Amino acid sequence: MTPPRRRIAIAIATLSLAGLTTACGAIGNAVNCNEAATEVNKITQEFTTSMGTAAADPKALNKATQETADKLKTLAGKYDGDLAGALNDLGAVFEGIKIDAKNPTSATDAMAKIPAATAKIQSACG
Repeated sequence: MTPPRRRIAIAIATLSLAGLTTACGAIGNAVNCNEAATEVNKITQEFTTSMGTAAADPKALNKATQETADKLKTLAGKYDGDLAGALNDLGAVFEGIKIDAKNPTSATDAMAKIPAATAKIQSACG
């Protein structure tokens, strides 16, 4: 092969390799997001179940929200970047959900932040 053809071949090989690496990164991100979404669903289902069984016990409800927050933050530790930040944000929302007999709307106000936090997760995966 003559030197110009060799340079062209090397350039094409390099560009092809870069394209594959980028594609794998995108696929890897999709896989991470699918795994994270599956875990978030599992964690929130567990929370919903615990809410049903402890409906009349504020201490049990507060414990359930804290456990959910802890699970979400642990999950965030498995990821990096925007996805980790979004999962931590959702965990912080659950930490803010506390049943207080003196201020019963405080839990509702905190729960109203859940859609924004889940939108951040979707945005991080978009």
